[in-house]
Amino acid sequence: MAKTKTAKTTNGAAKPRKKKLKYDCLKCPGYCCSYPVIEVKDRDAARIAKHFGLSLPAAEKKYFKATHGYKRIMRRKADPHFGKICQFFDTEARRCTIYHARPSTCREFPGDDNCGYYDFLKFERETQEDESFISSTWNIEN
Repeated sequence: MAKTKTAKTTNGAAKPRKKKLKYDCLKCPGYCCSYPVIEVKDRDAARIAKHFGLSLPAAEKKYFKATHGYKRIMRRKADPHFGKICQFFDTEARRCTIYHARPSTCREFPGDDNCGYYDFLKFERETQEDESFISSTWNIEN
């Protein structure tokens, strides 16, 4: 999440101002959503279960799995660009389908006002002279 700066209002009080982000998720094909591990904490699981109107045990079985040393991570599905991607990622529109219920891992990414994936994507699209170019990471899990 972007850090905030403060600005003075006309009466001299400090008013928080968001830092300008140096990335645009709407122009990204979802690199971060292709991570093999997207951790889902207890609070996240409850939020996602509620989003779908399911009990927590039903959501646990349907949407998450325990692996890679984590109590709970997102299940994945096939993706034409990255091999596999988060099951809640729309592979046609290249967007999250549970944006308002997404896990804290996703809410906090990339953690600052800059995203290395977006910088890479922007560079590749400029170099290829193709605004729709998607560099593949071939992040494929067995």
